Amino acid sequence: METRAPYVLIGSFVLAAILAVFGFVYWLNNTGGIGPRTNYQVQFQGPVPGLLVGAGVLFNGIRVGEVTQLGLAPDNPRFVNATISVATATPVRSDTKVGLEFQGLTGVPVVTLEGGVILAKSSEPLTLIADAGAGQSMTQAARDALRRVDTVLQDNSGPLKDTIANFKTFSDGLARNTGKIDGILAGLEKMTGGGTPAQKITYDLRTPQNLGPAGKTLSASLAIPEPSAVAMLQTQRMLFAPVGDRPGFADFLWADSIPKLVQARLIDSFENYDIAHAPLRTSDLGQADYQLLIDIRSFRIATEGEARVDIALSARIVDKNGKVVASRLIEASEKLDKVEPAAAVAAFDAAFARIAKELIGWTVQAV
Repeated sequence: METRAPYVLIGSFVLAAILAVFGFVYWLNNTGGIGPRTNYQVQFQGPVPGLLVGAGVLFNGIRVGEVTQLGLAPDNPRFVNATISVATATPVRSDTKVGLEFQGLTGVPVVTLEGGVILAKSSEPLTLIADAGAGQSMTQAARDALRRVDTVLQDNSGPLKDTIANFKTFSDGLARNTGKIDGILAGLEKMTGGGTPAQKITYDLRTPQNLGPAGKTLSASLAIPEPSAVAMLQTQRMLFAPVGDRPGFADFLWADSIPKLVQARLIDSFENYDIAHAPLRTSDLGQADYQLLIDIRSFRIATEGEARVDIALSARIVDKNGKVVASRLIEASEKLDKVEPAAAVAAFDAAFARIAKELIGWTVQAV
């Protein structure tokens, strides 16, 4: 027995599926579904490249309908009239802004609606007027901008040529004076403290070694606090009289500030004289019987007349009660044949050796 295929049933099923697909596609492309629609007339005051019937209509970025008709305005062939069909619930007003937007990589155009607050009269058909440049694509806008730039360049070709010539003259001048410019920049960098700082050379004051035999030693404990000095002497720089900078001393530094350096070398000198009865660095390390108070009056190079090194110390010996036991002004000068760092340090060493020897002898006799 031969079985017949239900052709009618299969055909009906295929037709229903096709209708369902078409209905689904229509629903996807129409956010309003098959609900009530309202038609509006839109006039574009220029070309609308790529706009087709069936193109979407967006209100504030949401799809609300599509373009149903396109045509040229009979009274002005430059204008384009379009009819859009949107969901009736869309709040279209007489002052709603109309534009044309190109979406995606392919630049598919859609009609855009935005805002509006003025209600239209129900008795009059609503016609929306698009902006003058609504149909201008990004490509066209770029072309127009380049065309305007080209016009500006053509109108100002003479001044531009002169400007370029002036730049060339300026660059040639810079090339010819590169060395001078480098020197100026280096000077500015040095003046503002920039760049790599120059390496400072540190010099120390030598402790005298040959102070003679310790015929008499300190009979009581002695402390030597840091000497006092005016603010100008609180430095590691070489000082001059008259005051001023001297060639060769820009990078000169004493090993410590002048008061601390004098204190350290005086203590070293007392130790070299009698290490068994060496003085303390400060009375804070214990109550010493006496203190040797030093005031630095001079520690400089004098350049008036014959160049020389001057050192002057005012010394006082004070007991536990603060009573001054003895006081003395000790001075020494050393001739300076050449005003340069090495010779100056050697002269300071010689002058300080005489001061240290005299100060030690006087202190040992007074204590």
